[in-house]
Amino acid sequence: MGARPSATDRRERRPVAPDGLVVVDKPAGWTSHDVVGRGRRLAGTRKVGHAGTLDPMATGVLVLGVGRATKLLTYVVGADKDYDATIRLGAATTTDDAEGEVLSRADASAVVRADLDVGIAGLTGEILQVPSTVSAIKVDGQRAYARARAGEEVALAARPVVVSRFDVLAVRPVAPGEQGLPDDAPPALDVDVTVTVSSGTYVRALARDLGSALGVGGHLTALRRTRVGGYGLDVASTLEELEAQADRDGVLATLPLAQAARATFPVRELTPEQATALSYGQWVDATGTPGTTAAISPTGELVALVEDTRRGGKDLARPVLVLAPA
Repeated sequence: MGARPSATDRRERRPVAPDGLVVVDKPAGWTSHDVVGRGRRLAGTRKVGHAGTLDPMATGVLVLGVGRATKLLTYVVGADKDYDATIRLGAATTTDDAEGEVLSRADASAVVRADLDVGIAGLTGEILQVPSTVSAIKVDGQRAYARARAGEEVALAARPVVVSRFDVLAVRPVAPGEQGLPDDAPPALDVDVTVTVSSGTYVRALARDLGSALGVGGHLTALRRTRVGGYGLDVASTLEELEAQADRDGVLATLPLAQAARATFPVRELTPEQATALSYGQWVDATGTPGTTAAISPTGELVALVEDTRRGGKDLARPVLVLAPA
């Protein structure tokens, strides 16, 4: 487990990092806010945000935005995500993961692969999912987890999500006294899975619902995010690696705005005249590309994000976010 930030982190401010993204391999035991705090120190600026919260127990891809790149985070958050996870069947918990209190236990030794396949099939595709009661969703202006920890009853509405992949990698019986299972507990079953889900999907809720469908209860014991949109572990760095790089080079390296945009959006190459127009928030000719497009200048700079629309009988591209330097 990674050490949490301490007073020793409060050092002399570094030179301000260039606008861009930083892909972090988050350690276990850190909150996303902890990582942002470390990112601010490394980047020499408070203008740092993250795209998509990871629970403290989870590890893996956490995308940080620095400077003007924080404006891109809304779009990164909405991207689909890949996770590797371990689901323990045989116990339900208050938080749907291993950090909560056990609500019930059941013998999961009779669950066979055919049962798993049926349960997983019911949780794949377009589904309605009730988020965990300790999620960050706001209820009457307050986070659900804060209400739950205060002892309040929290009832969250089901939301449509998409689980495009839910594959079983391995199944391992767990006997009492093994792998953290109490000596007096009934046998459990650990299921290693890999999932691809839409934004807003809770993997621990998948664990809860799979256990419920099989009648034995279930919760998450391990979670690692391996991809957010176009950013995977192959481009992620640990906090120790980022610190070493910043110490070596004198400034934190970031993924430039244009390169970051290319990993998230389709791209249109601009003429000099179009680049100037978009930098002032003006509309330009449409390209027919659906959705949001990254508009790149002839010099390789990200000028704006644009979306095609129709105005005055013409197909035009309107800037939804201008990122050209002021």
